[in-house]
Amino acid sequence: MKPRAVVLSILLVLGIFATPLGADAQQSGKVPTIGYLVQFSGAAGPPNVNLTAFLEGLRDLGYVDGKTIAIEYRYTEGKSDRLPELAAELVRLKVDLIVTETGTAALRAKEATQTIPIVMEGSGDAVSQGLVASLAAPGGNVTGLTALSPAASGKRLQLLTEVVPKLTQVGVLWTGPSGPVSDREWAETRAAAQPLQVQLTSLEVRGAAEFPGAFAEAARQHLQAVLLFDIGGMGTPAVGAQLADLAAQHRLPMVFQSAMQVQRGGLMSYGPDFPDLCRRAATYVDRILKGANPAELPVGQPTKFILAINLKAAKALDLTIPPSVLSQADPLIE
Repeated sequence: MKPRAVVLSILLVLGIFATPLGADAQQSGKVPTIGYLVQFSGAAGPPNVNLTAFLEGLRDLGYVDGKTIAIEYRYTEGKSDRLPELAAELVRLKVDLIVTETGTAALRAKEATQTIPIVMEGSGDAVSQGLVASLAAPGGNVTGLTALSPAASGKRLQLLTEVVPKLTQVGVLWTGPSGPVSDREWAETRAAAQPLQVQLTSLEVRGAAEFPGAFAEAARQHLQAVLLFDIGGMGTPAVGAQLADLAAQHRLPMVFQSAMQVQRGGLMSYGPDFPDLCRRAATYVDRILKGANPAELPVGQPTKFILAINLKAAKALDLTIPPSVLSQADPLIE
């Protein structure tokens, strides 16, 4: 072999060994493509704070949509029955990775593919939903973050008892015992209700059209407040505003799961900092694109929780928020 050919061969071998595992896209010059499956509003809807946080997380890691990475967005517009169709569409596009906003979306994506990595920005309970084998060792093609929302249910009820004087009767607005997340949330809340001497009344709904009837029933039974559970695909910004309006009409203090719903007129919310979860999801995308195996990436849990209070809504309900609760709130909405 000629000396020049020997040198070229050595350089080629060195180049191969210098390339990190999982960097096929970099080798070919291909820009990696992410499928982003959004269960709620579309591009023309209200600003999606979760998506904004996710894109910020990507930018912090050097990824810019349209330049160093491509993102295929698919929106259900709040229609959860479209999830299987949209997930299958992303699989047909042969995206490198799928990111989902919710556990329900992750389930539909997992049904569509067992090979393309899936990163959850959040889920009610990834283990009981069957998304992963365990948080420490997911064992499949799904990883990311779990919100573990049922664990916060007891705290929401406690906050209600601190805000509403002599609270003994609380309605629970939920979809009923329809899955592992709702079952666990109900169990957690019942466990918290006993020492607080609060009686829970189930207000089951199957769709947004049943909300007015649920609030009418709460008023008929003289309930003093309403606690909102995870209602899956019904948890859109528009639905949050509708629930806040119904609660105000019936003069029922209501505690939500997301600060977004409080910004739309709800009294109070307590739950994980969802934008923080979405920002952290970008690190999973980065590691997988660089060759990490999702089966071996432990699922992350919330490290930040947010208590949001709408002081205007409290005033309309003639409620005085105790200083002990106000001191925990961020944000306070005037």
